[in-house]
Amino acid sequence: MISTIPTPNAVNLSQIRLDIRILQEQLVQWRRHLHQRPELGFKEKLTAEFIQSKLREWGIDHQIEIAKTGIVGTIEGKQPGKVLAIRADMDALPIQEANDVSYRSQHDGIMHACGHDGHTAIALGTAYYLSQHRNTFNGTVKIIFQPAEEGPGGAKPMIEAGVLKNPDVDAIIGLHLWNNLSLGQIGVRTGALMAAVELFRCTIFGKGGHGAMPHQTTDSVLLGAQVVNALQTIVARNVSPIDSAVVTVGEFHAGTAHNVIADTAWMSGTARYFNPELETYIGKRVEQIIAGICQSHGATYELDYWQLYPPVINDAQIAELVRSVATEVVETPLGVVPECQTMGGEDMSFFLQEVPGCYFFVGSANPAKDLAYPHHHPRFNFDETALGMGVELFVRCVEKFCR
Repeated sequence: MISTIPTPNAVNLSQIRLDIRILQEQLVQWRRHLHQRPELGFKEKLTAEFIQSKLREWGIDHQIEIAKTGIVGTIEGKQPGKVLAIRADMDALPIQEANDVSYRSQHDGIMHACGHDGHTAIALGTAYYLSQHRNTFNGTVKIIFQPAEEGPGGAKPMIEAGVLKNPDVDAIIGLHLWNNLSLGQIGVRTGALMAAVELFRCTIFGKGGHGAMPHQTTDSVLLGAQVVNALQTIVARNVSPIDSAVVTVGEFHAGTAHNVIADTAWMSGTARYFNPELETYIGKRVEQIIAGICQSHGATYELDYWQLYPPVINDAQIAELVRSVATEVVETPLGVVPECQTMGGEDMSFFLQEVPGCYFFVGSANPAKDLAYPHHHPRFNFDETALGMGVELFVRCVEKFCR
């Protein structure tokens, strides 16, 4: 694999406390156990059972079956104080794993190809450490194990079930192991980190006929091609150049033979943006463009357009808390990276709409070990050194926030 991710220099782990360094081997075991047993959204029963068994073993109070498979563990500090939530997603993807490793997926066609097995292991490690060191922080820590981040979204139903209440959460943090950054880099940013995700499906109804007699038809393929091209003008000519946005048509299906003009064309795609002010705008423009092209040719259409996730927007104060912790923990020349935005989406955004918080990236790529394949790739894997770093980051955030 040719990677543009730089190979990390030696990562100084001296700032990771001894108890967490000792825990590293266990973190790897938990992650690999989960990696072998991946489950799709709202079907994470084995994952949930594994988490429950650990929380019971450590004497951590917890609620189960929230939004079907979600779990919330609650850890009390030495005296009352603020409440900090830590969120980790649990679900996998419908991908056939291509890695030749001893811990490869045992579930055909399902794979942890985005690091959620690592997120769960880090959250478990954090829960274990805090349960053993309750005298190091005040207040309460809620560990939220969330289903279905990859779709259709588990954050919103967990919020609706009350996971941010009783006790009320003052702030929330979460991390994503990130193969777009090298091991030893931490991506922390105030404001928009990840994009809103909107989806659409459209069918164009024309009039089919013989390929040699186009004058007798309304060519749905031609109209669909015009739509695909015209949709690009939304970003190029309707969205301010200061605001990043994307409109992508990912599927296009039409026709059955080389000499038949198709009567229907079907497409689907996605829109992404950071600026919340674009929330209703892009969808309106998509429909205006499709309607105009179809009307001008005497065709009709059906359009489904919906919003999946809002943008991930970090609170300035909580982002600064995470940044200060990251600066203490990661002693490498690569360090803390502020410009780490991505057009990828995340339903952590729903939590951040409810309470102040920060979602951040923990670099996990290491090309020297062939661990730099991108997320959602069948050979995705990451440098497991990042697991202990993640626990240290979470624990220090707790200790600083819950003083």
